[in-house]
Amino acid sequence: MKLVEPIMEWAQEITAIRRDLHAHPELAYQENRTSDRVAELLASWGVEVHRGLGITGVVGVIRGKERPGRALGLRADMDALPMQELNTFEHASTHPGKMHACGHDGHTAMLLAASRYLAAHRDFEGTVYVIFQPAEEGHIGAKKMIDDGLFTRFPMEAVFGMHNWPGMDVGKFGVCVGPIMASSNYFKITLRGKGAHAAMPQNSFDPIMAATQLVQALQTIVTRNRNPYEPAVLSVTQIHAGSADNVIPEVAEVRGTVRTFTGETLDLIQRRIDELTRAISTGFDCQAEFSFDRKYPPTWNHPDETAFSIGVLKDLVGPDNVDENVQPSMGGEDFALMLKERPGCYIWIGNGHGDHRASGHGLGPCMLHNGSYDFNDELIPVGASYWVELARRWLARP
Repeated sequence: MKLVEPIMEWAQEITAIRRDLHAHPELAYQENRTSDRVAELLASWGVEVHRGLGITGVVGVIRGKERPGRALGLRADMDALPMQELNTFEHASTHPGKMHACGHDGHTAMLLAASRYLAAHRDFEGTVYVIFQPAEEGHIGAKKMIDDGLFTRFPMEAVFGMHNWPGMDVGKFGVCVGPIMASSNYFKITLRGKGAHAAMPQNSFDPIMAATQLVQALQTIVTRNRNPYEPAVLSVTQIHAGSADNVIPEVAEVRGTVRTFTGETLDLIQRRIDELTRAISTGFDCQAEFSFDRKYPPTWNHPDETAFSIGVLKDLVGPDNVDENVQPSMGGEDFALMLKERPGCYIWIGNGHGDHRASGHGLGPCMLHNGSYDFNDELIPVGASYWVELARRWLARP
């Protein structure tokens, strides 16, 4: 493994920064302390700092010794999740109901370490834009930054992202051409019937019965309408109805998510949800309202940029530690919106198997969006070295 030596020397200092961020998690568009800390550190290292993109986003501009030249963007996300942390170690969340359960504190730390090195050495031509993005967790912070001029004010040719991946060994990376993450979409169905005494169901138009039939029918979309060679997930995650044991309610609500890799499959699933909703609600004398929110498109890695990233990774950690045909995830990522604006590549960096939480962790597994999760600080010099080598080699291209 060929890590950048100065970054190794800063490992403890950057780890302390990461753990401080972990202890003070902030939700979407509320990353005020986090963005203040990022901006202060960048400025202290001589980085030109721009703030306010996407409300709490931060962009650092690092120009090489030789100008002009090419330009690329490196992105990390900063927001936490609205969930309770189960860990009890010293850097556990100090904000009840908020937690860095997806490793965005570590993503920020890795990019900070790379920024410090690039600013100190500037041994490249052109410009590196370091992008610290808010509101990745379902609140489309990437779009906010784009709408605020991310790619017009900072004219990068390509943009790159990275996410830690539990269950993959530290020192290993996963990447693939094409979709590495699925589109992320949400639906809401409201069924309106007629309420009645539960002992007199003949006087009702029961929306609960309509909802239970509909939930079963929705599963046939994936099993009977979708091409089996096209990956797709349809999960009903919420059913809300009723307020008393002896009352048939007037309204039932069904909510859930749909994940696909192609627009054609997504169009099919949305159309069939609508058709089944209307047919079943009519059959139960109910009225229906259906909404479908297309949050994030698939995270689609561009071939040239992916091949370039793979070359950098193989030189960094060796070919045996790079899975260049990793199985994609049905999870979503709003970095997909940046990849629709500029070519680039999104990779996974192994977070290990939880052994780094030898004490002070909760009872659950060390997986993403779990109350016992913690970012593995061994990744910091590995991920930061990848950012540095990627930037230097990309900018050296003719």
